[in-house]
Amino acid sequence: MPGLPITDHQMRLYMRFRHIDAPAAAAAKAGFSTATAYRIEADPRLPSQKTKPRTRRRPDPLAGVWQTQIVPMLEAAPGIRVVAIFEELGRRHPEIGPGVRRTLERRVAQWRALNGPNRDVIFRQEHPPGRMGLSDFTDMSGLGITIAGEPFAHRLYHFRLPFSGYEHAHVVLGGESFVALAEGLQDALWALGGAPEQHRSDSLSAAFRNVDRAAQEDLTRRYEALCAHYRMTPTRNNVGVAHENGAIESPHGHLKKTLADQLLLRGSRDFTDLDAYRQFVDEVVGRHNAHRRKLIEIERAALKPLPQKRTTDYEEAIVTVTGSGGFTLRKVFYTVPSRLIGHRLRARLYDDRLECFLGTTRLLTLRRGRSPDHHRRAHVVDYHHVIHALRRKPKPR
Repeated sequence: MPGLPITDHQMRLYMRFRHIDAPAAAAAKAGFSTATAYRIEADPRLPSQKTKPRTRRRPDPLAGVWQTQIVPMLEAAPGIRVVAIFEELGRRHPEIGPGVRRTLERRVAQWRALNGPNRDVIFRQEHPPGRMGLSDFTDMSGLGITIAGEPFAHRLYHFRLPFSGYEHAHVVLGGESFVALAEGLQDALWALGGAPEQHRSDSLSAAFRNVDRAAQEDLTRRYEALCAHYRMTPTRNNVGVAHENGAIESPHGHLKKTLADQLLLRGSRDFTDLDAYRQFVDEVVGRHNAHRRKLIEIERAALKPLPQKRTTDYEEAIVTVTGSGGFTLRKVFYTVPSRLIGHRLRARLYDDRLECFLGTTRLLTLRRGRSPDHHRRAHVVDYHHVIHALRRKPKPR
């Protein structure tokens, strides 16, 4: 059309028609004037080849500081943010106004592309059905959950199949531990009805914290035995490399946001007891799995069958009931019926409870207590165990 520059495509059409037509006819077919055709005959370069490179329209505002000050900053601290460089330039040279920040950002990005250090490369992974299951713990203190009006500090054990998006969440009362991992993982597998080929967790560094070398090796053997029981290959991601477990790290955030939304709809963050809160979490996760039912069924068909029974998801310790009517385990004193004084009991430690056995007979289940730190002691006292002794205690006259 008149007044519009021709394009490379129009010129290529012209040159193709020019093999059989005169300049005027070829120009008409290509959509421009005969005068333009004769200019092309004199200069057959494409329009894009005739465009002059863009030149600077104003003086370079960083000319006096780029090589002498900014580049040395980038070489000395490759990870420094552009905003920090800009603020430092403002202190050194007040005459440099805020309008050059965008220029500085563009110039630094170009310098890093040409001269910066190599960066970590993330290789995207494909997860076929039935191959991988992932476990991790996430802190839930940000939700502000209370049980019967008392703040409830806890974590969630989170299991996920990356192909189908199947999820399982288990409320953990203590910190990250093998017991919590074993209990949550087995609950997830039995609810799913099968086991994947591989199980990936983080480095278990939190579970290994404050234990000696022998205990760490024991935890490693127990974790490997747990995976072997379900015929899963155990794998771990490297310490501090979150993206290696990215198929569950990102869903942590989605799960927390979903729980936060449901708490807003519920109108309260307080629950009558722990069971009520666990039921709430199970319902939220169950609705998520219902939306992915078709993919879960596809993946379920590719899972390995489960063994005949679960394996150990607790720790055992032998304790002696003292004359005080209880025993101390992990810096926590537990009371038991006084008739057990002098007996040696076998205690199974779960995440939220203790089960006490005399021989092979299970006697009672106690709420598990935890020391506030590794120095002070805690107490789990059931007044039913000691009330008869308090009644017989002589009263002062």
